[in-house]
Amino acid sequence: MLVFGVDPGLTTTGYALLEEANGKVTAKLYGTIAPPKGKPLADRLEYLFEKSTEILKDLSPDVMAIEDTFHHKNFKSALMLGQARGVLILAAARLGIHCVEFAPKKVKMSVVGNGNATKEQVQYMVSQILKLKEIPKSFDVTDALAIGLCYINQNKYV
Repeated sequence: MLVFGVDPGLTTTGYALLEEANGKVTAKLYGTIAPPKGKPLADRLEYLFEKSTEILKDLSPDVMAIEDTFHHKNFKSALMLGQARGVLILAAARLGIHCVEFAPKKVKMSVVGNGNATKEQVQYMVSQILKLKEIPKSFDVTDALAIGLCYINQNKYV
C-alpha cells in the first residue's frame, strides 16, 4: 500500500510517500511545495493545486492522509489553512484518490504516544520509526511523514 501523507499550508506544504508491505513501512520520498510568496491568494492556491496534482499523478498513491484543521487563536490563519487543505483534497478527489483526515493530536498520539508532543519529538520519532539516515530539517516534512504513519497505524487491525 502506498500512503501519501500531507501537512497542508499556504507557505509550505509538506508531503511524504510511505510504502507499507508485509508489516514494514518505508519512506519512499518526501519534500515540500512552497507557493510563491507575495502573490495573490488565488495564484498561491492554484500553484498548490497544480503541483500537488502533478505529484499525485506521478506517485499514484492508494490513499492520501491529511492533517485536519484544528483550533487556531488566529481566525485568519485557520481560514487560510482550510483553503490550502481544500485545494489538496480536491487534487486527490479529481484523481480518484481516497482521502482520510486526522486531527493533529491523533497523529502525535499515534507516532509519539503523546497527543501534546512537540514538533521536535515528532521529528525524532518519525526518524526512528522509519530508520531515516538523516532527519529531515523541515517540520512540514516530518509532520507529513507522521500523518502517513498515523494512517498506517490506524489501519493495522482493520
